[in-house]
Amino acid sequence: MKTGPHKCLELGEHIVADPLICHGKPTFKGTRIMVWQILDELAHGMSPAEIVKAWGGKITRAAIAESVTLARRSLLDKKGRLRHPNDLASAA
Repeated sequence: MKTGPHKCLELGEHIVADPLICHGKPTFKGTRIMVWQILDELAHGMSPAEIVKAWGGKITRAAIAESVTLARRSLLDKKGRLRHPNDLASAA
């Protein structure tokens, strides 16, 4: 049951966080493909071209590049320093 308006957060041209889709986890617009899934595939050695093919073209190379850029920005500041080093140390 909907209790009121929800806020959809545009994280970029290709990525959105909508509380009504995948519990608000960042997804690629118009899909239920979560950003973490694509980042995991990259981490396991898949190329962007392989990922696009594996997902049937539902996401683009540009969308994949944007996910990497957003991940970098969430981890590092503009000078390449950790944004929250204490949080990372406690997560290890």
